[in-house]
Amino acid sequence: MRLAHWAVNAPFRPLLLAVLTSSFILPAQAADLVTIARDALQNDATLAAARAQLLAAEAGTDVERGALLPQVNTDASVSNTRIYSRQLFNFGGNSIGASSFGTDNNYSSTRLNLDASQALFDATSSARLNRARRQLDQQTLSLEVTRQQLLFDVSEAYFEILRAYDILEARRAQEAAIGRQFEQARERFNVGLIAITEVHEAEASFDLARAQRIAAESAMQVNFEALEQLTGRRYASIEGLAGELLIDVPKPRERGAWVALAMDNSPQVLLADAGVEVAHSEVELSRAERLPLLEAFANYQYFESDQDQLIGNDSNSQLGLRASMPLYTGGTISAQIRQSTYSLEASQYDFEAQRRDTTQQVRSLYTQVVNDVTTVAARRQAIVSNRSALEATRSGYEVGTRNIVDVLNAEQSLYNAIANYAEARYDYVVNLLSLRQQAGLLDVEAIEEVNAWLTGEDIHFILPESNEPDAYQRAMDIGAPPTPGA
Repeated sequence: MRLAHWAVNAPFRPLLLAVLTSSFILPAQAADLVTIARDALQNDATLAAARAQLLAAEAGTDVERGALLPQVNTDASVSNTRIYSRQLFNFGGNSIGASSFGTDNNYSSTRLNLDASQALFDATSSARLNRARRQLDQQTLSLEVTRQQLLFDVSEAYFEILRAYDILEARRAQEAAIGRQFEQARERFNVGLIAITEVHEAEASFDLARAQRIAAESAMQVNFEALEQLTGRRYASIEGLAGELLIDVPKPRERGAWVALAMDNSPQVLLADAGVEVAHSEVELSRAERLPLLEAFANYQYFESDQDQLIGNDSNSQLGLRASMPLYTGGTISAQIRQSTYSLEASQYDFEAQRRDTTQQVRSLYTQVVNDVTTVAARRQAIVSNRSALEATRSGYEVGTRNIVDVLNAEQSLYNAIANYAEARYDYVVNLLSLRQQAGLLDVEAIEEVNAWLTGEDIHFILPESNEPDAYQRAMDIGAPPTPGA
C-alpha cells in the first residue's frame, strides 16, 4: 500500500516534527532562499496548525486504544444516618404516643465498590482504533502537503520579488535612455533641427516609460510584502539570481517518468488515497456495531454499619464473563452502514479526481518547463538582435534616414526584450519548482539546489518607514504556542 511510504511509527513522530523545522537551521547568514524558507517553517501559522492537528490525531489513537485495555472503576461513601420517628397507637379512637422499638435512630455506615473489566472481543472498539490509525496516517500526509505548499509559496514569492526587481531595473534603464532621447529632441528643436512633433513623440514615450517604472516599483513592493506574510519577518535585502543560469530540461527527461514519480510520491495523491482508507475504516466500524461484545469482569463490594449496635461488615465479590449484542436498533445500524458505504464511494471518486488532476498538472508543467528552456534562449537572443537594431536605427537617425519615432520604438523594443528575458528566466525557475511540488519532490534538497543558483550579492530594498518600528513585527508575529490543555 502506498501509505506505507508515509506512515510513521508513533515513537518517531516527534522526531519528524523536529526535522521539518530543523532541516533549515543554519548559521546566521544573508537572507537567501534557504534562510527565508527556514523562517517560514518556524513562523507560518498554517503549518503550525497542521503540526498541532497531527499531534491531536496521534493522541486520538491513544484514546481509542484505551477502550481495549483493562478498565477499573471504584466508588465509596461514608455516611451518618439519623432517624426521627413518632408512632401512635389507636385504641378505640384514643391515640397514645410511643417510641419506636428495635431500631437505632443514629448510626454510621461505610460502603466501597470496586469494578474491573477487560474486553475479550470488542469489534467496535477495535474498528475505532483502526480508524484512528488511518486518520493519523491521513494527518501525517496533510502535514506534508502543507509543508511542501509552504516551501513552494516561499520560493515563488522569493523569485517573484527578483522578477519584479529585474523588470524594475529594465524599466529604470528604459526611462533613463528615453529621458536622454527626450532631452536631445528638445535641444535639437531649440536649434531648429527637428519639428515640435518629434519632441512630443519623445515626451509621450518618456511618460510611458515613467509609468512602466512606477508599476514595476509597485509590483516589487507587493511581492515583497507577500513574502513577509509567509515568514512574519522583514528583510532589508535578499540574494539575486545569477546572471548565467544553467537552463536545462528537468531530469528525468521523459514526461511519463515524472507522472510515475507523482503517482508514487505526490502527497496530494497519497492524501486522497488515505481518505479512501479512512472511509474503509468507517464502513468497518459501522458493520462492527452489529457484533457482540464479550468481556471479563470482576466486582468487589464492602459494607460496614453500626446500626442496631451491631459491629462488623458485609462483603461480596464476583468474577465472570459478560456478553451483549444489539438485536434491534430501529434500523440505525443498517442506515449507518449505507451512509458510510456511500461516503467510501465518494472518497474513491475524490481519489480518482486527484490522480487525474495531478497527472494533468505534471504533464502540463513538464511541457512548460521544456518550453521555458527554449524560450529563455530565444529571449536572450532577442536582446542581442534588438540592441543591434537600436544601434542601426540610431545611426540612421543621425544621417537622416530614420526619424525619432523609429529610435523610440527601437529603445522600447530593446528594454521590452530585457524585461521579457527576465520573465522567461523566472518562469523557468517557478515552473520547475511547481513541477517538483506536483511530483512530491519539493524537499530540503530541492530548495538547496535552487539556492545554489543565487549570486550571494544582496539586492537591497527601501522599505516604508513607520513611526512605531516594532508595530509591523508584532502584527506579523503568530505569538507563543498555546499551552496544552489551557
